[in-house]
Amino acid sequence: MSMRRLDTPFAERLGLRFALVQAPMSGVSTPELVAAVSEAGALGSFGGATTPPDALRAAIRAIRELTTAPFAVNLFAEVTVDEPAPGAAEAVQTLLARHGEAGVPVLPFWGIDDQIAVVLEERVPVFSFTFGLVDPTPFHEVGIATIGTATTAEEARELELDGVDAVVAQGAEAGGHRGTFLDSFEQSLVPLAQLVPEVVGAVSIPVIAAGGIMDGAGIAAALDLGAAAVQLGTAFLFSHESAASAAWRQALREHETVVTAAYTGRPARAALTPFLTELIEGPEPLPYPLQAAVLAPFRARDGYGLYLGGTGAARGRDLPAAELVRTLAFETETAGR
Repeated sequence: MSMRRLDTPFAERLGLRFALVQAPMSGVSTPELVAAVSEAGALGSFGGATTPPDALRAAIRAIRELTTAPFAVNLFAEVTVDEPAPGAAEAVQTLLARHGEAGVPVLPFWGIDDQIAVVLEERVPVFSFTFGLVDPTPFHEVGIATIGTATTAEEARELELDGVDAVVAQGAEAGGHRGTFLDSFEQSLVPLAQLVPEVVGAVSIPVIAAGGIMDGAGIAAALDLGAAAVQLGTAFLFSHESAASAAWRQALREHETVVTAAYTGRPARAALTPFLTELIEGPEPLPYPLQAAVLAPFRARDGYGLYLGGTGAARGRDLPAAELVRTLAFETETAGR
């Protein structure tokens, strides 16, 4: 069955059947999820930002054992880590002491350069990134396509000038961390329906729409706005191959989502659980990623995790990833008929 609306030049360039991208969700996008999405004809993405280099290499090789189709690996661009204000760490740890033992505000012993070395050595088909700029030259030299993330038209222009092959337009509705790197986070919370036309008008490279899209009607609407492809994260978070816990999925079904820096030190959209509410009402968070390090011991505890997700989370479907890809493609092709 030909899916004409999703048969775009972007899809053809990357060797995809459908112009659909599974968003790279760190801690959620398992090799099994990535491979299932790619095998079904979309672009599976592994969220490797918080994965140490050796584990990242193992994940890439695990994906390759499951599929020969194109897939992506995503990392966070390097960010400047500010010194916490005097007493800030103690204030956060005092709040957390009511619930258990807090972590230590330290940086990982490895950095993005170590992770990039793995991506280059493993010749991953597609490299995507967020939080800023990453020089695409070394990737292009070994045949790796690059995708950057923008939350404004200005950021998209910067990414195109830097030489990326495509740009994700991350609307305000998107789950996960905000990719903002030029203006303030508040100014960069642009609704997707406004952001996509602005970015399409600002750049000549393919634009991938992302934010709150859960079904074919949403995909079709984004394509009608000029997007060359559509990225979905929360929709795949509910798939069978996702590593999201039952508590994570339930939190997204029960609670509204908000954008806050309270859990990691960098604004992210997540379920507004009672614990997250307490963090929001508590002391100022430490700079990213120090706040995340302090909260690390709580991440796996039911009710205490950072349950990232977009505004459409309540409409998540409990399906195998490949079936979800096929369903989304069919819905897109038949939308409006």
